Amino acid sequence: QVQLVESGGGLVQAGGSLRLSCAASGRTFNNYVMGWFCQAPGKERTFVAAISWGGGTYYADSVRGRFTISRDNGKNTVYLQMNSLKPGDTAVYYCAADRYSGLTRLSSNADYWGQGTQVTVSS
Repeated sequence: QVQLVESGGGLVQAGGSLRLSCAASGRTFNNYVMGWFCQAPGKERTFVAAISWGGGTYYADSVRGRFTISRDNGKNTVYLQMNSLKPGDTAVYYCAADRYSGLTRLSSNADYWGQGTQVTVSS
């Protein structure tokens, strides 16, 4: 059974940092694009960042320069380093994986999803 399990969320003050992790199990994720989405209360789930198997990255404009996505293929784990956090970053963050989407086209139709981890940024 494929599982994506996120961790690392929490409460942080504006300007602070958090590092999210997503551990994948149940299959190998060779050639899968993996990424992060976020969903604030009352809003749609939106794209944050994606990374290819080879390490290519792609970011939403709102987080470029503040967030860094990385992955450890040996551990089937993807990370999201979040710096200079703002109250507007408050959301549930979801990990996703997709075999065929391509780096810049990871979407809500991704094959696999985690259960989400809450990130709250106080002002």
